[in-house]
Amino acid sequence: MKTLTPGTLSFLLLWTLQEQVLLRLALGKEEVKFASKSIPQPMSPSDFLDKLMGRTSGYDARIRPNFKGPPVNVTCNIFINSFSSVTETTMDYRVNVFLRQQWNDPRLAYLEYPDDSLDLDPSMLDSIWKPDLFFANEKGANFHEVTTDNKLLRIFKNGSVLYSIRLTLVLSCPMDLKNFPMDIQTCTMQLESFGYTMNDLVFEWLEDAPAVQVAEGLTLPQFILRDEKDLGYCTKYYNTGKTAQLGGVGREGKGTLMATSALWTLQVSYVKAIDIWMAVCLLFVFAALLEYAAVNFVSRQHKEFMRLRRRQRRQRMEEEVIRESRFYFRGYGLGHCLQVRDGGPMEGPGIYSSPPPVPLLREGETVRKRYVDRAKRIDTISRAIFPFTFLIFNIFYWVVYKVLRSEDIHQAP
Repeated sequence: MKTLTPGTLSFLLLWTLQEQVLLRLALGKEEVKFASKSIPQPMSPSDFLDKLMGRTSGYDARIRPNFKGPPVNVTCNIFINSFSSVTETTMDYRVNVFLRQQWNDPRLAYLEYPDDSLDLDPSMLDSIWKPDLFFANEKGANFHEVTTDNKLLRIFKNGSVLYSIRLTLVLSCPMDLKNFPMDIQTCTMQLESFGYTMNDLVFEWLEDAPAVQVAEGLTLPQFILRDEKDLGYCTKYYNTGKTAQLGGVGREGKGTLMATSALWTLQVSYVKAIDIWMAVCLLFVFAALLEYAAVNFVSRQHKEFMRLRRRQRRQRMEEEVIRESRFYFRGYGLGHCLQVRDGGPMEGPGIYSSPPPVPLLREGETVRKRYVDRAKRIDTISRAIFPFTFLIFNIFYWVVYKVLRSEDIHQAP
């Protein structure tokens, strides 16, 4: 039996302590490796987007959400940034808007990324499904690309997608100009799906906030914009199926009785209010010119009358002078002394001289006064008839177009 000396005992104890330390170090390294493997590493944005909607995700932008299931509800709202013009000649209006659409795509819901929402580059719009919304009464439109595409794409954790775009639209607005320029025009903005039916896609106006917003201080030079927004839903039937349509209605009315020559001569198949007004005003102007000419003619008529009377009296006097001169010459046997010149007898101032025509002067004064009084009477009657007739026309005109026709416009759907 061996006995352990103190030197041997100390060596064994030191060796045992070294083994324990090495064992603890090894166990610590294993725990660190295991802990590092159990904690998930944060995913980079590029890897996350590839996993969410890339080729490896299985996402297909050609297929709508809830395929073969309930329709996709798309919520819309519009911010009207500016009205450029409302043109009566082409019956359209130009507007700049921000169109916002929001829908839910369960395939885009995520939990791996810490942010509640993701603002993506507009180029990612080609990688996701989008509603095929279009403006049914659109005549022309363009996107804005200065300084970059004016588009916004935002994806939320629950799969909701917000898509905003800035557009300039020229929209058709059929106008009834019978009451122009006191008319009230109703211009619509019709939004609907181009290819999907109501079994696949349904448009709705935003309910939590105003669905149609208008920029402050928005004005038009020739119109008074009325804050009337009639938002509605309707269904349109095509040969390809039944589609949902959103309708927005805005009203504008003329504020003043002013019209340019282009608007006055606007070719329509009916008579406008401005046509009647301008025709009657021209008639009164022409009638006033005729009245002025008539008064001037009548007031000067006595001069022509007196000139004619003088000519007639002169002719009578000449005939009497000739007749009396022949009588005197022939009575004294001097008839043969009369010389014929140009087929008529010679006349001399010393043969016969008539007394001054005093009765003729009195008659001329009487005739002049009679014609002047007649001209004054015509002018006095015209001064009374013209304003009274124009007043009657105004009463009838404004009652018809501002009361009766206005009630018909407001009662129209």
